[in-house]
Amino acid sequence: MPHSQVPTVRCAALAGPYLSGKTTLLESLLSATGAIGRKGSVRDGNAVGDASPEAKARQMSVEINVAGCEYLGERWQFLDCPGSVELGYETQCALMACDVAVVVAEPQAEKAVILAPLFKFLDDNGIPHILFINKVDTLGDLRIRDVVQAYQAVSSRPLVLREVPVREGDRITGYVDLVSERAYHFNPHKPSDLMALPDSVRDREGEARQEMLEALSDFDDSLLEQLLEDVRPDPGTVYEQFAKDLAQDLVVPVFLGSAENDGGIRRLLKALRHEAPDVATTAERLSIPDGGTVVQPFKTLNAAHTGKLSIARVWWGTVTDGMALGGERVSGLYRLMGKDQQKLAQAAVGDVVALGRLDKAATGDLLTDKGNQGRAENWPEVPPPVFGLALHAENRNDEVKLSAAIQKLIEEDPSLRFEQTAGTGEMVLWGHGDIHLHIAMDRLRSKFNVAVKGRAPQVPYRESIRKGTSHHARFKRQTGGHGQFADIQVDIAPQERGAGIAFLDAVVGGAVPRQYIPAVEAGVRDYAVQGPLGFPVVDFAVTLTGGQFHAVDSSEMAFKTVARQAMSEAMPKCDPVLLEPVLTVTVAVPSDYTPKVQRLISGRRGQILGYDARPGWQGWDEVKATMPQAEIHDLIVELRSLSLGVGTYTWAFDRLQELTGKAADRAVEQRREALAAV
Repeated sequence: MPHSQVPTVRCAALAGPYLSGKTTLLESLLSATGAIGRKGSVRDGNAVGDASPEAKARQMSVEINVAGCEYLGERWQFLDCPGSVELGYETQCALMACDVAVVVAEPQAEKAVILAPLFKFLDDNGIPHILFINKVDTLGDLRIRDVVQAYQAVSSRPLVLREVPVREGDRITGYVDLVSERAYHFNPHKPSDLMALPDSVRDREGEARQEMLEALSDFDDSLLEQLLEDVRPDPGTVYEQFAKDLAQDLVVPVFLGSAENDGGIRRLLKALRHEAPDVATTAERLSIPDGGTVVQPFKTLNAAHTGKLSIARVWWGTVTDGMALGGERVSGLYRLMGKDQQKLAQAAVGDVVALGRLDKAATGDLLTDKGNQGRAENWPEVPPPVFGLALHAENRNDEVKLSAAIQKLIEEDPSLRFEQTAGTGEMVLWGHGDIHLHIAMDRLRSKFNVAVKGRAPQVPYRESIRKGTSHHARFKRQTGGHGQFADIQVDIAPQERGAGIAFLDAVVGGAVPRQYIPAVEAGVRDYAVQGPLGFPVVDFAVTLTGGQFHAVDSSEMAFKTVARQAMSEAMPKCDPVLLEPVLTVTVAVPSDYTPKVQRLISGRRGQILGYDARPGWQGWDEVKATMPQAEIHDLIVELRSLSLGVGTYTWAFDRLQELTGKAADRAVEQRREALAAV
């Protein structure tokens, strides 16, 4: 389909750190375009972008919120993204669906590093983005150029200032547009007024405009030639160059404003309208196949009354209610305005809509009128989890219901992971931090009516033995009819770490008949589930050396029972020792925080293996270490605390190692209490 035939429906994602003002910016955009009659606020819990009870309770966005408006005859869809680093995958999914991202940031140079992961994702995926420096009315005597310079240090693309502030004393009261060279005065909650260019800003405006043109000339030879010949480029040429460079993710235009007071909002809207790429350009960038109807869900919701909703971008074609899409029939087509849904008969190219009851569709899939093409190759991978909680239903009758509810929760948020842990039997929900998992627990209660409690998962300790022994055991029981009889002699010995459990048959002369030997091994392995210290036993060998049987009273059950009896009597004599799991941990942080991370690891019984530059990340390090699993549960909380929230880590099981002393005694006592409570 030629670009000229594509309807003008564009999508912008609002992304940025927690508290940067994204939801407030959305309210301002909707208010400025007349999409809402009265501007709400996060504080009062009536903002369009904070629709869920979990968002209102925390006064923060906890999931993608969709809202739309019309501006100068064109349709826009905005995706308000959560700012918490723990909900970063949710934001990544929204960014893959937009034509342009508006990165919202506070004017705090010392916190520039917080933007590094977001800028890295945008540039790695070639997503056009604008930087909107919010809250400029709180800037004080800090200079915008210093703020931009700090942000430039964490962006691989040049940040190009589009406006310079106009000050009255220590307050910013307006701005000068560097392309048109027009000055505007902020009017709280009203459009800005055009005013004469103040003499106080004239020199700075000329300097900043020259810097802007020089940055653009790096990507256009004709513009460079004009600058070299001292020819003044006309504004139209400059705007065209910005649109071209933005679409290719070559530059990041920087705008200023105050979402709280509606300053600079209409200028931002005009920039989006004139310079953001259209849906066809975005579809080509993402290699979305052009043919028929193609839509892509980027968020899944399970609603109480409407069932499953797939929030999707229409890349090509037209979607109608009832049509076959992805191999299923669309049952309900809706346009979203926060929590409100407007039923539609059809949706056009570029639209963001909710599709009802597509049970097989998953986030990231490409759905066509010919079937489900599966997940797009460029869809972001789910990052590995870093925080887990063992969940149990407050009402025991809800345990079965809990598993089904968690599966729906994971469908909504693929960055969650669920497992039933071998050895402890716990149901562990994994995610990206304490806030992330408590939001999930709140949703289980509010959406699926399953109240749960969470606690730190048990560490999967194991135990083994340091020395061997020989043991004789006899099981004899006489009841009415046939009795029970079995007699065995076993040798027990330790094995090398990681060798597992070995069972050897050394019986001679038929002292134990062949048909009973598997029962002896089964009894040994049954016992190993819980050894003398209360944990699964590993790395030992049992050799069956002899025994006796009775032609009438012996049975497989009797030999299985005598094997468990022999193990329970002999293992305490084998010098049992507790083994704790040790993990290999790779911590990633900005280089300034590397010394703090090394101290953090050492303080948690970790052993540092070394550190190096993080591949592909300017100014970041990776610290490699080994660390006991018992020390890692809340590691991410402390790591983020010392690194302005951007530090992260990955882990993998490395080995089991002996644990003695008070730590071992405490682990054994906790295990006994846990077993007694079952």
